[in-house]
Amino acid sequence: MSAPRRIVLVSHSDLMGGAAIVTYRLMRTLRDMGHDAKLLVFKKYGNDPDVVRLGNPLVRAFSFLGERLQIFLRNGHSRKLLFKVSTGSLGLVLCANKYVRRADAIFLNWINQGTVSLATIGRLCRRGKKVVWTMHDMWCLTGACHYSFGCDRYRQSCGECPFLGKAAAPNDLSNAVWKRKKHLFDATDIRFVGVSSWVKERAEESSLLRGRNVRVIHNAFPSDRFPIAPISAEPKFNLDRYKRVVVFGAANLEDKVKGLEFAIEALNIICDQSPEIAADAVAVFFGGVRDGKMFETLRFPHIVTGSLSEHEAIQYLYSRADVVLSTARYETLGGTLVEGMSCGAVPVTFGVDGRADIVQHKVNGYVAKYLDANDVAEGIRWAFDCGLTRQELHDDVVRRFDEREIARKYLAILDEFDN
Repeated sequence: MSAPRRIVLVSHSDLMGGAAIVTYRLMRTLRDMGHDAKLLVFKKYGNDPDVVRLGNPLVRAFSFLGERLQIFLRNGHSRKLLFKVSTGSLGLVLCANKYVRRADAIFLNWINQGTVSLATIGRLCRRGKKVVWTMHDMWCLTGACHYSFGCDRYRQSCGECPFLGKAAAPNDLSNAVWKRKKHLFDATDIRFVGVSSWVKERAEESSLLRGRNVRVIHNAFPSDRFPIAPISAEPKFNLDRYKRVVVFGAANLEDKVKGLEFAIEALNIICDQSPEIAADAVAVFFGGVRDGKMFETLRFPHIVTGSLSEHEAIQYLYSRADVVLSTARYETLGGTLVEGMSCGAVPVTFGVDGRADIVQHKVNGYVAKYLDANDVAEGIRWAFDCGLTRQELHDDVVRRFDEREIARKYLAILDEFDN
């Protein structure tokens, strides 16, 4: 066992979004293993005393709005594209924080939208901090975008960025940020972690990280908190009258990346082609929803819960589900799939990205053809009758995503700094 470490994890949030949740879990696991771990965040939603909110309201507003204003002025004044990129130009004061000053290591996670600047990361490295940066999306390996949506200019030096609209040019904002990252990465010994093999492969293609030792460490999932039996009573979803249940979850259901339209189309196909299945089934969607217009086209019986913050309610849905569905265009790993599997739901998803590390086609789930709603529908029908037991799926998660084993892999990186 590693000697006790003083570790600071940094994330935009503690509980909002997949990257935040798994970062919080890692912090708790490290503390349970005897390490002095703290999580520093821009936004704090929980009440854990080991989670510390950085800055004050005025400083946070300046950092967040200042970066967005810089982007707005250099993306052709497009509000639609405002959150497609980040620059790392502004961030909260980190080096003077008492927990950072005494820390042996800094674990950076999703730190955009004014949380930590590239300049601050450089200062941390120059002060001798061991910096480990976990890539929950593509931002570390591109100039400025979080997902490239098929653009491969990150293999060169970015520029001509499709997310900068009419302001795209060879020396645009994406190229400027690429240069700053290139200078930072070349001058420091930051250790990078991809949460899936897919992220590692994109990093190996990237002009920023090509040739660096990027390792894969999956996100940890507390299988004990996602057992196959419900840990609470029916939380007013009224699911007992349904024979089959499909669950689809995301922090923001209407985020284009999450591919909700493919799930809706697939369920409509089942409704039309297999009405006997739809007659006693329901699809439950949980996550942020603004107007819900997309659901007006869904003919399959469904429930839209909105955002759920109570763990018991989410675990109840998974434990009642026969299928956990993900039709996202991109997922660096796919946390809802792992959580659903831990509760015994059969995963149905695309497999072109990090989800390939989770689901093997017709072994522990169904991998549909990319963006093919007809094959997603076929996968859902297969999952209903595939014969996989809930215990088998739960045990698969325990074997591959154990919290302490994941934490030990991070601690091993710190040992490498000393050798």
